[in-house]
Amino acid sequence: MSKIIILNEETIKKLLDIKSVIKVVEQAYILKNSNQADLFPIITHIFEPGKADMDIKSGHLKGDANIFGLKLVSWFGENSKKGFPEVIGTIMVFDGKTGIPLGILSGEHMTGMRTGSAGAIGVKYLARKDSENFLMVGAGHQAFFQIAATLTVLNQIKKVMVYDPIDYKLAVDFCHKIKAKLNEEILSKCKDDEILAKKYDIDFVATDDIEKSTGEADIITTATPSYKPLIKKGWVKKGTHLTCIGADMEGKQEIDENIFSKARIFVDDLEQAIHVGETEIPVKKGIIKKEDVAGEIGEIIMGTKPGRLSDDEITIFDSTGIAHQDLLTAAHVLKLAQEKGLGTIVEL
Repeated sequence: MSKIIILNEETIKKLLDIKSVIKVVEQAYILKNSNQADLFPIITHIFEPGKADMDIKSGHLKGDANIFGLKLVSWFGENSKKGFPEVIGTIMVFDGKTGIPLGILSGEHMTGMRTGSAGAIGVKYLARKDSENFLMVGAGHQAFFQIAATLTVLNQIKKVMVYDPIDYKLAVDFCHKIKAKLNEEILSKCKDDEILAKKYDIDFVATDDIEKSTGEADIITTATPSYKPLIKKGWVKKGTHLTCIGADMEGKQEIDENIFSKARIFVDDLEQAIHVGETEIPVKKGIIKKEDVAGEIGEIIMGTKPGRLSDDEITIFDSTGIAHQDLLTAAHVLKLAQEKGLGTIVEL
């Protein structure tokens, strides 16, 4: 018999704050690129293209963490119309010394937080520091976390434009609600943080003209289930940074593959990116080779590879999402829960 902690969504929301998750995800990238972590192959299944899919990501963190585990996450795009969350996930964490299960955690909020943090880390290390205009492509579940984390790591953003490829009204509604949601879900966990409050108190503008908005943007983050490019090469100005989040299964694509031909490219995991990420299509079409990818984001964080080389350079961060992010974030929240006496303990 072993005792295991179960953490539900409500408890996880109470425990996690965006600043700590960004730090945890950075540490996960460092562990990966210092040979302190193993990543296992992804298991995926598409129930209905562009409407519903699932994947299982798993891995092993060595060193002090010494845990392994998995996350099963599904996306059902029609769920919001039924009153259910679009993204549903469950995380399981095991002791690396004994194999004993340590925790079962709801994965929806944690996935949002760690994915938003990952996207923001790409922005932090690759975008120009004087970037002022941010274009968010997609107004779904993940857009909120991408915006919250990106504004957290940057200081000069003055305007966030939101474009939704499905329905302009979704972008309008999103922009009307986001400030209240940032206050409720993010700032409430970072009490008396006047700097962060000021970063969030900016203009959020819905747009139905993605070409014009792309031309204005210094930073573009895409988080959609698209299987065709939404951003064209000719629209992107010099010095733009693009963080691509939505492509996490074979065939998915959010930006013109030809953008890669003139960009400096970083990924979270090289093999994963060229098989299921935004990098897949340009590699398959011969626009770039595997060797043209400048490196993994952990290498920039560690200082072993330079990120952006000039203000005019276009940069891309292809974030497919790796299990290490989930496992280290889960270990972090399990520790917080134990310290505060939260969660349900059961015997298996």
